[in-house]
Amino acid sequence: MSKEEKVELIVELEWKEFDKVQNEGGRADCQDDWDTFQVMRKSQYLTWTEDMLDEYLWHFNECMKAGRNLITEKYGRMMESTVPWEYEKIKDKLPELSEERKQITEAVVKIQVEWMEAFAKEFPNLAGNARSIHTSEDRVFNTSYETYLRGELGTYSEELLGMYGRFIAKLAGEGKNLARLTMENTARLYGYDSLESAEKSL
Repeated sequence: MSKEEKVELIVELEWKEFDKVQNEGGRADCQDDWDTFQVMRKSQYLTWTEDMLDEYLWHFNECMKAGRNLITEKYGRMMESTVPWEYEKIKDKLPELSEERKQITEAVVKIQVEWMEAFAKEFPNLAGNARSIHTSEDRVFNTSYETYLRGELGTYSEELLGMYGRFIAKLAGEGKNLARLTMENTARLYGYDSLESAEKSL
């Protein structure tokens, strides 16, 4: 498969699992919005290396075979911040994370939050259309970028988390900003020729 085909497959698998997520207050509107879902997820995965995509595909399929829904787990982990009283009821059902994993996750989250803050300063209209940035801004119906990222990293395999950490370190060393790279993909998938034109249109 080409890189683009791998991305397509991952997004389709995630969509099938997203469709099965059970919400406390019933089905969420976003679970019926394929167009937005596929743009958001493709924008992220198109920045990844093929090795990362291969590892994630393998891990996702293995979890599905074992009866684990990684999308449900991701949203469950976010509840620790957004609805902690509900998280207490489900936390024992989630795989335990080692201290080493937590340290890697927090190091990655710190860098990516800084990148998103820099992006928001340069493109305030685009950032205003996205999630709020910080966990401190979490509410019952508002999950921040920081909390979402932390939840997502908690579903990665040990191997993928290590690969992802090295990927982030490499980008940082090259002076690149993953938030910007991801949003460039988003703008392109929505038909804009640049972030600047997307920002202006908003």
